Amino acid sequence: MSSPSVEHRQLSRAEPCLAGLTPAAVRQLRVAAHAIRDGAEGTARQALDAVLAMTPEHPEALRLYGILHTRAQRHAEAQAALQRAIAQWPDYALAHSDLGNAQQAAGEMEAAFASWRHACVLAPEAAMPWFNLGRNLQQHGDTDGAIEALQQAHALTPDFLPALILLGDALVHAGRFDDADARYRAALALHPACGDAWRGLANMKTRPLSETDREQLATALRRTDINPPDRIAMGFALGKVCEDQGNHERAFAALNAANAQLRELATWHAGAFHTHVDAMLAASARLPAPADATLGHEVIFIVGLPRSGSTLFEQILAAHPDVEGASELPDLEQVLSEESARRRQPLLQWIGIASADDWQRLGQRYLERTARWRQAKPRHTDKLPSNWLLSGVLAAMLPGARIVDARRDALEAGWSCYKQQFYRLPHFACTLTDIAAYIRDYERVMALWQAADPQRIRIQRYEALLAGPEHEIRALLAFCGLPFDPACLDYHQATRSVRTASAAQVRQPLQRDTARAAHYGTLLDPLRFGLGIPTIK
Repeated sequence: MSSPSVEHRQLSRAEPCLAGLTPAAVRQLRVAAHAIRDGAEGTARQALDAVLAMTPEHPEALRLYGILHTRAQRHAEAQAALQRAIAQWPDYALAHSDLGNAQQAAGEMEAAFASWRHACVLAPEAAMPWFNLGRNLQQHGDTDGAIEALQQAHALTPDFLPALILLGDALVHAGRFDDADARYRAALALHPACGDAWRGLANMKTRPLSETDREQLATALRRTDINPPDRIAMGFALGKVCEDQGNHERAFAALNAANAQLRELATWHAGAFHTHVDAMLAASARLPAPADATLGHEVIFIVGLPRSGSTLFEQILAAHPDVEGASELPDLEQVLSEESARRRQPLLQWIGIASADDWQRLGQRYLERTARWRQAKPRHTDKLPSNWLLSGVLAAMLPGARIVDARRDALEAGWSCYKQQFYRLPHFACTLTDIAAYIRDYERVMALWQAADPQRIRIQRYEALLAGPEHEIRALLAFCGLPFDPACLDYHQATRSVRTASAAQVRQPLQRDTARAAHYGTLLDPLRFGLGIPTIK
C-alpha cells in the first residue's frame, strides 16, 4: 500500500485519531464525546475507560480525557492526559491544540500559545488550529496576530461561520470597519439568521443600519426555527436600526422584547445584589492598612456603569506615551477567585481576616498576571466596569493604583445599557427598574469611597469632558500622575486595538449630540422613577 500524501497526513493530524480502534471502541468514543459536550462526566469516564481497556494508551481516548479534565478544572490531570496522547502520536495537532486549552485554563499562557502555534505548524492546511490560535490571540489582546490567524482559518474553510464572525470582531477592534462589515455580511449570506453577525453590525455604533437591513431582520425574525441566542441578538439589532431611522416606539418594542428573552435565560435579582453590595461595603471597611502604600502605582483602573464613557477615557489615557490600554481585564476577579479556592471560602468569608501581608501577596499576583501589558510602557489601564465593587478591596491590595470612576448622565447611561446586549448573565440591564437599582447601589458605594480617599479615586464626568475637553484631560492626567501630553487631545487618532462595543465611537472626535433618552418620552418613566428623576407628565 502506498503511503498517504503529505497533505493527507497534515489534515489527519487535525482530525480525531481513530487508527487502530475497533468499531465498538469508535462507538464508545462517540458516546464519550457527546457526554463531555452535555456535561455527563460519569458517562464520559465509563466510555473512555472502556476504550482504554480495549486499546491501552490510545491517543484519542487520552485526548478526550484531557478535555474532560479541563472542563472540570482539573488542570494537572488534563495536561498529563494530553501529554500521554502526544507521547503516543507526537504530531497530533488536535492534542497539541487541546493541550494549549488546558495550559490556558491553568494560567500558563506562554506554554498555551506555544502549543497552539505548534498545532498550526503540524497541520497548516487545517482551519481549526488557526481558528483556535486566532480566537485566543484576540482574547489575549493581540488583535493583529488574531486577524492574521483568523484570515488563515477563513481562507481554508470559507463557510466556517465562527471564523468569519471572530475575524469581523477583530477587524472592528483594529478600526477596520469596512472590512469588518464585509465579513459580517458574508456570514449573513451563509446564514441570514446569524445573531452574532447582526450583533457585530449593530455594535459598530457610528454606522447606521439600512432599511434593507431592517427588512432582512424582520424577515429572519418571522422564522420559527431560530434558537434563542440568535433571536435575542437580532432583536437588539432591530432596535438599533429602528432608532437609526427615528422610529423610537418600534425601537423600544424591539429592545423590550429582546431584553425580556435575555432575562428568561438568567434572572438578575436586585434585592440579592443590594444585600451583596452592603456586605462588600461592610467587609471592605475593616481592611488593614497596606504594607506598601505604593504597590500598584503602575495601574489605572477605570470603573463605573457600562456605556458611560469608560472606553473613551481609556482611549485618552492610552494616547499617552507612558500608558498601555489593556481594556477589560479579568485578572482582578481571577486573583481573588484563586485565593477563595486556596482558602476554600468565598470572598466575603475571608476578606475581613486577610492580613496586610495577604493583600500584598495578592496585589503582587495581580501585577505578575498583568506584566505583559507593561512590557512596552510603564503603566496600563484596566477598565472592567464592574470593578467598582472592589474599589474598597483595592485600597489594601493595590493601594498605589488610581481609580477613575467614569460617570455619564444616569438616564442616558441607563438607557444606553438597555440597548446593549450583554453576554455575562444574569445581567442588571434587562429591565429599566433593575438598571435604576444597580445605578443607585453603584453611585452610593463610589460616593463613600471617593469621599474617604479622593487622592485614590476620581469621579470623571463625561458631560464635563464635552464642556471643557482640554481642562478635563489635563486634570485626569494630573490625577493619574502623568505629565500632560498633547497626543491625549487627539485620542481618536490612536491606532491601538479597542476591544469593546465603543470601538467605533472612540475613533472619532468628541460628539455633543449623543443624548437619546428624550426621544422615548414616557416609555422611560420606569427608569426615571427609579433614579428619582421627575417623570414626564
